[in-house]
Amino acid sequence: MSALLRAELLKLRTTRTFAALVGAALALSLLVVVLSTTLGSDFDEQDVRELFTFDFTPLFILLLGVMGMAGEWRHRTITSTILAAPDRLRLLTAKMLAYAAAGIVLSLIVTVAIMAVGSLVLSGRGETTIGLADLAEVLWPNLVVAALLGAFGVAIGGLVRNQVVAIVGVFMLFAVEPAVIGLAIDVGRFGPIVGAPNGIIGINPIEEGEDLLAPGIAVLVMLGWILAGFAATAALLRGRDLV
Repeated sequence: MSALLRAELLKLRTTRTFAALVGAALALSLLVVVLSTTLGSDFDEQDVRELFTFDFTPLFILLLGVMGMAGEWRHRTITSTILAAPDRLRLLTAKMLAYAAAGIVLSLIVTVAIMAVGSLVLSGRGETTIGLADLAEVLWPNLVVAALLGAFGVAIGGLVRNQVVAIVGVFMLFAVEPAVIGLAIDVGRFGPIVGAPNGIIGINPIEEGEDLLAPGIAVLVMLGWILAGFAATAALLRGRDLV
């Protein structure tokens, strides 16, 4: 398992996809934070917390996980990958762990950057900022969500091995889940893309916070989605042709 995990991490480090997605997530997140802190006013501590939880990491780590798994078929590397690692369950586990780790790295880079830049702009304007302890309370849920979504992205890519279709599906889920939350939050809060992750972070832009899942329950819900995705992907991976 350790060799498979190292191989997957090596793929991430030596391909341009990860660097490109980190750069895109960082640029878009910084743009939003700079505009918000520059144009906004009368920030309180809760406003600052919500600002620092909003970034594009969830979208990009999901896309990275999807491309990392579905890309094996698109680039026709799945055959050589399976030949090098015949145990498909161990291979799938290694991929999920690798992309969970990538999610943590991506979220850490983006969240620390937007916290530093946002705090600098707010301080320069004489607006409210938050201390290191509060920043840490904002940071760790972002890291947890990114890790879980990285693993879930691998499951999506395994279930829908057409990379383009899988990516379009991810964008559709990001569009549909907020609508479900708005219409039926008792259902939407269990969603794997927006609902449960918002429960972990504790921020709900649509409904009141008490309607969210508690963070601990939201983590369990996400783990349930990942396990279900793992089981379904493993079953398909075992029965699928490699070409």
